[in-house]
Amino acid sequence: MNATPPYNLTELLACVAASLLQDGCSVFVGTGLPLVAGMLAQRTHAPGLLIIFEAGGIGPQVPALPISVGDSRTYFKASAASSMHDVMSASQAGYVDYGFLGGAAMDCFGNINTTVIGDWSHPKARLPGSGGANDVGSFCWRTIYLMRQQSRRTFVKKLDFITTPGYLSGPGAREAAGLPSGNGPYRVITQLGVYNFDEITKRLQLLALHPGVSVREVQDASEFEILIPEKINVSPEPTAEQVRILREIDPRGLVLGK
Repeated sequence: MNATPPYNLTELLACVAASLLQDGCSVFVGTGLPLVAGMLAQRTHAPGLLIIFEAGGIGPQVPALPISVGDSRTYFKASAASSMHDVMSASQAGYVDYGFLGGAAMDCFGNINTTVIGDWSHPKARLPGSGGANDVGSFCWRTIYLMRQQSRRTFVKKLDFITTPGYLSGPGAREAAGLPSGNGPYRVITQLGVYNFDEITKRLQLLALHPGVSVREVQDASEFEILIPEKINVSPEPTAEQVRILREIDPRGLVLGK
């Protein structure tokens, strides 16, 4: 039996993210790690996964890693070469199952800040802003956050600005704000583990630790208290086949590294 080849943290995160995507569903991706995860899922357990790009590519069979959401490869054998308007409209109409997002900071209810750090008038840092993130977080049925640097600076008690709504102030708050019932943050993946949100309180809860990570490390890397269930899973290590496919997707290591 062949041993699993060495893998790096980014490859582990790609495999974890890919495992969340079900066959026959649709996923809104940007370039980078979300796209790698979508391509891996499509080439393994979810061949019928419908990948959607912000610039308008819908349902492509991406042949190689694109460098942007408008790269011509995002339209390769696609169901449609559409537009940002149509993609966002599809999300608002409830046709997008999963959406990937990142963020500079997140609170316990999954609200995301990608706008400003510090006071709005005199900020410590200006960030890129929403782009399509508000649409994705508001209307995709299951939003997956990829936040590679979990720390007390990124998992914060209070956000300086809410760019993208999570569960806002808790149970019922999304619906009260006019957002669809039954959607919202689904999973959070960091360098330490995988999280979900408690069904009753809507607070962040540990779901799985990555290999070699402890609960103490998870709690120490957060300003707010993370809910810890009685049973905690461990993320499976990438298989040899997954590693092979990942390195075929990104042979130069632009996203996954070397």
